[in-house]
Amino acid sequence: EDVDIPNRRVLITGATGLLGRAVFKEFNENNWNAVGCGYRRAQPRFEQINLLDSIAVHDIIHEFQPHVIVHCAAERRPDVVESQPDAASQLNVAASGNLAKEAAGVGAFLIYISTDYVFDGTSPPYKETDVPNPLNLYGKTKLEGEKAVLENNEGAAVLRIPVLYGEVERLEESAVTVMFDKVQFSNKSANMDHWQQRFPTNVKDVATVCRQLAEKRMLDPSVKGTFHWSGNEQMTKYEMACAIADAFNLPSSHLRPITDCPVVGALRPRNAQLDCSKLEMLGIGQRTPFRAGIKESLWPFLVDKRWRQTVFH
Repeated sequence: EDVDIPNRRVLITGATGLLGRAVFKEFNENNWNAVGCGYRRAQPRFEQINLLDSIAVHDIIHEFQPHVIVHCAAERRPDVVESQPDAASQLNVAASGNLAKEAAGVGAFLIYISTDYVFDGTSPPYKETDVPNPLNLYGKTKLEGEKAVLENNEGAAVLRIPVLYGEVERLEESAVTVMFDKVQFSNKSANMDHWQQRFPTNVKDVATVCRQLAEKRMLDPSVKGTFHWSGNEQMTKYEMACAIADAFNLPSSHLRPITDCPVVGALRPRNAQLDCSKLEMLGIGQRTPFRAGIKESLWPFLVDKRWRQTVFH
């Protein structure tokens, strides 16, 4: 049976963040009635909701009656989680479990965004059925969040994704785009991690996956449980930085690959590559080539506008 399109309602948490903005836009542009909520940066575009306020969460869900909730809000900076464990656990675990319970109360399909950091990175690629073993507190809180979601809502979905990039408001919003200044300012050498294997993933692609998953679920209630999505280009941060330099016709000889395991900050898995075949078999997925996606994302932050001519004409 056809789903009545304009009446499909989706609620997006963390709609002010890098991923949340892309998810909101994707649903909004594809005939969904989308409401985004945020906290610090919410107004005027989005509803301001503190996800730790269970009454406020209950009220918005019961008023809006969403068919789908995409839960993007999280503390996702591993080093911040290590320094503020209680706050991170409140948001990543307690708030997620509560949201799952409220979603179940109105029959909404919840998509909980999780991370490749639930794995220790010793035997990639990882299927959804592989046993998680997070190395850092961030990965542990996200894994506990997964459990809290599925315990409170057996029809929910967990979507694990790796490092993200996309249209940023500030370069620091993404661990990928934050490298751009080091690439651009080639007068001083910059050390770049060449140890950890990453799979940079465009937020537009994750947003598309969320919408496709939601639409598939509207037609098939068996669509639930854990899923993986990821870009398929394996790169270290050094290799990403070189690709960024290449995309903008900038020098990269000042970038220095560091092949040792990093000793500062939260432990990172060496290679937590996600196997995405489960979603691919459902006909779900989209992948933007890294060079195209990164050029589009970083273009507004290019300092030397003379390169405009060489890059785009």
